Parts: sequence; C-alpha cells; structure tokens
Amino acid sequence: MPEPLRGTGVSPGVGAGTVRTVAGEIPEPPAGTAAGDSETERDTALAALEDVAADLEARAERAAAAGNQDGRDVLVAQAMMARDPSLADGVRERTAAGATAARAVYEAFGVYRELLAGAGEYLAARVRDLDDIRDRAVARLLGLPMPGVPESDEPFVLVARDLAPADTAVLDPARVVAFVTEEGGPTSHTAIIARTLGVPAVVALRGATSLADGTRVLVDGAAGTVRVDPSDEEVAAARAAAAARAAALEDAVGPGATRDGHPVPLLANIGGPKDLDAALANGAEGVGLYRTEFLFLDRSAPPDPAEQEEAYRAVLEAFPQGRVVVRTLDAGADKPLAFLPPPGEEPNPALGERGLRMMRRHPDVLAAQLAALARAAAGLTAKLQVMAPMVTDADDTAYFAAACRDAGLEHPGVMIEVPAAALRARDLASEVEFFSIGTNDLAQYACAADRQIGALAALQDPWRPALLDLIAPAADAGVPCGVCGEAAGDPALACVLVGLGVTSLSMSAPSLPLVRTALAHHTLAQCQAAAAAARSARTAAEAREAARRHLPALHTLGL
Repeated sequence: MPEPLRGTGVSPGVGAGTVRTVAGEIPEPPAGTAAGDSETERDTALAALEDVAADLEARAERAAAAGNQDGRDVLVAQAMMARDPSLADGVRERTAAGATAARAVYEAFGVYRELLAGAGEYLAARVRDLDDIRDRAVARLLGLPMPGVPESDEPFVLVARDLAPADTAVLDPARVVAFVTEEGGPTSHTAIIARTLGVPAVVALRGATSLADGTRVLVDGAAGTVRVDPSDEEVAAARAAAAARAAALEDAVGPGATRDGHPVPLLANIGGPKDLDAALANGAEGVGLYRTEFLFLDRSAPPDPAEQEEAYRAVLEAFPQGRVVVRTLDAGADKPLAFLPPPGEEPNPALGERGLRMMRRHPDVLAAQLAALARAAAGLTAKLQVMAPMVTDADDTAYFAAACRDAGLEHPGVMIEVPAAALRARDLASEVEFFSIGTNDLAQYACAADRQIGALAALQDPWRPALLDLIAPAADAGVPCGVCGEAAGDPALACVLVGLGVTSLSMSAPSLPLVRTALAHHTLAQCQAAAAAARSARTAAEAREAARRHLPALHTLGL
C-alpha cells in the first residue's frame, strides 16, 4: 500500500471524494504609467476596494446566518482592512505618481504584507488574509474571474495552495467533504474556520496542488494524511476509525491521566481572554502558556498597567481551581516592538536580544508587567505561575526569580528553549519552581534552523531524537517540567513526553481531547517504553514509528 501524503491536520474527521481545485491565482499587475488621468485611476481603485469590502460584509452575514460566528468575525475584520484609511492613502500616493489603479492597489498592500510577514509566526499567518483582499480588488480592476471555490453538483475535496477566509467561511460542508492546502498552518484563519465548520482539513501538505482534478482522495484531518486513489475498503476502514475516535473523544473527560492513573494536567496555550471559550470547551485544566506579547504588539508604547491587569485577571478568573502560567513579554526576533528597539542592527535577530535578554535591558517594562500580574492575582484562587522566555543559564534564572519576588509573585519559572539551559537544567532548577519547555524554539536552536524559513521545516520536526535528548535532562532536573510547544498537541508525542518525565502538557485548545484520549488508553510504562524507543532511533521518522509500536491504542483510535 503506498504511503499517504503527510501534512498538518488542523480539523479532525475523515472525508473522501474527488479533487476540485480553487481557481487560478491573480497575476501581478504590470508596472508602468497609467494611460488615463490620475484622478480617474484613484477613484477606480478606491471603488474596487469598497466593492470588495461590501462583498466581504455580505459574506459575513451569510456566515452568521449559518451559525458560523468565527467566520463572520474574520470577514468583518477583512472588510475593515479593505477600508483602512492608510491603505487608501497609499493608493492615492501611487496613482498620483502615475501608477494604474491595479498596480497602485497591489503596491499599497505590499507595504502591509511585508510588515506582517516579519512580525512573527502568529501575525505572519494573517498575510494570506491581506493577499485575498488584494487579489479580489485586482481581479475587479483587471476584469478577471474572481478567485474562489469551484462550483460542483457532487461532494468534493477542495484543494488549493491556500484558502482565503472569504471562501472558507461560506463553504457548504454538505458539498465540501474536506479540504487540503499546500500552505497555511494551525493558527491561520483558514484552520480556525475549518474547525468551526467541522470540515476535515489538512494544511502544509507539500505538493497538494499537483493533485489533478478528478483524482479520488481520502483525507484524515486528525492524522494529517491524504491517501490517493483509496480503495472502498480503505475508505470504510478510515470512517470506522473516525467513528471510534469520535466515541473515544466523547468518553475522555476529566483531568488528564494515563490509563493506570498517573496524572498529567492538560492545559491550553492562549493569546488572551478571547481564547478562553475554546480552552474551557475542550476541557483545559488551566493555562500552560499565556502569550502576553499580543497585548504589546502594534503599539508605540506599552499598554498601561490597568489594561494589563484587566487582561490577566480575566484569564485567572476563568480557572478558579486551576493554574495559569504566564510568559512574560517575549519581544525581539520575530516579535519586534517599536518601543523596545534592539541596541543595534542584528544580522540574525533569533540569536539576538529577545525575551529575558531584552527585559534585562529594560527592567522597568518587566517590573511593570510583574506588578500588574501581582495585582491581577490578588484575592483570586487560581495559582499564578510566571515564567521568563529565552533563559540561558543560572544567572538569568536567578535574576528573574529575584524580580518575581520583588513584585510579590511566589511561583517563578523559566522556559527551556536554549540548548545550554536544557543541558544544565539542574543548575537552573535550584533557582525556580518549575520549567516549561518551548519545543519550537528548542528545535530551532538545537538544529541551527530558523523556524521562519520554510525550506528548513524538516529540521523543526519535534520527533528528532536530538530534541528528545535535550528534553530528557530538563524533565529530570528535580522540578515540575511542562511542555508548551506544538509537540505537546501531538497525541503520540504527548505520550512520549510523559514517558520522558514531563509533568504537564499545554497545547492549542482543539488538541486537548485528542491528547487526553491518547493518554487515557496507555499506561505510564507504555509511555516510558515509547520514549526509550524514540530516543534510540536515528531519525525523526524512525522515532515516530518506534514510539507508536509501543502505543497500540493509537492505531485503534485512528490517532
């Protein structure tokens, strides 16, 4: 049986059908001087942007009428982008200089596209949203067919380089049985809307657009696989596995634990209060990573203390019997802030002053954040734990612990993202109460592979035995050690991490039921055997296969 194509599963479920591809891309408008007068070009360009905004608002209302509130919110936000006054100013400036209406729109969007693309993983995922608005306006101006979902009388699997939120939000799940994209990620709006609609989806599948129209495929949105030309038996088996998985997910409730009762608290990664509903709906026992930088982005000055306190308190109040782990401001590198410029030009910002390194240069910003956290936690029953990012050694750790004590915070911790910290974890353990391993950055630094470079994505695979070798000493350093990177949301790898000695797992909310189910069907001994097998392997693929041999229920559950 041929191996299935593998991408990233972002919305669980199984869908089988023939491939239909999204209409072709809109070409870049040619540069050159407009034949008409600049005022006409300007008015034509601005009218096209307004037409796009109106169409997006109409789609938003259709999404709302279908009960897709997430889709409505995304489309309303896109309509606001199309009407952004700064964008209009950019169009006016370029048409006044002689550009055609289409070229002026294309170039004006380019400025914002570059800003988002360089602003970190989360905001970079919004680039596709901008591209969609731009392409819709340019298509109108050039008289081209509008990009979008093809028409079909039969259910089909939608395949695209990427899907625009404007199309995803109004998909009919009765017609589109699954979709597959070559680009995108778990934080993209497309992925978010897919989960809301309940449509199986696989993203970041290399070569997806080479699948020819009419090809029959089987999509597994939980496993992240696409099987080409499946037999009827394979489709039936996949659907049976999906049904078994759904039943198992319904049964897996309560605190996270292995089959023999070893507790493993399952926590949620969030960016602010807006993410609480999803975390609670998926059974999060608390928050394992509160990314506070989203409070600080796109500002010329830090948020005032009252605004910070309100945002922190809302999260603490949501888990009165749980814990909330807050990461202090992780500025620098792929999250630059205007009010915290680096000391000079950094040829490689990922290896520069970011996280705690930056805060040690700006202790007033750190002190203000810690004070706001202390005030937010006053009188509440949730356990507040505060951790610093980009910690290198015991000196960093002692500095942060002292800053927490000065602010009245009793539970300091640090993130293990730098290999030096992982290797000397016992030195750090004497200074703080807990560790949290950021597997995304730890992989980046261990493999010398910038996580923003798509061509190096294979080096970011969290199954690499070298990465597991770095996690092991941190998990064995004598203090509780969680994992809050993407690795924690992989059901098989979650079992391996528990086998390595990790004491809690934090992940995006939709992954919580999958991980809870995987743990509930395996003993601690099986997890330990899987961890040993993975570390004994030579490659990431071999590690994954070796671990799964010790986790038999994963196959039964289709995880």
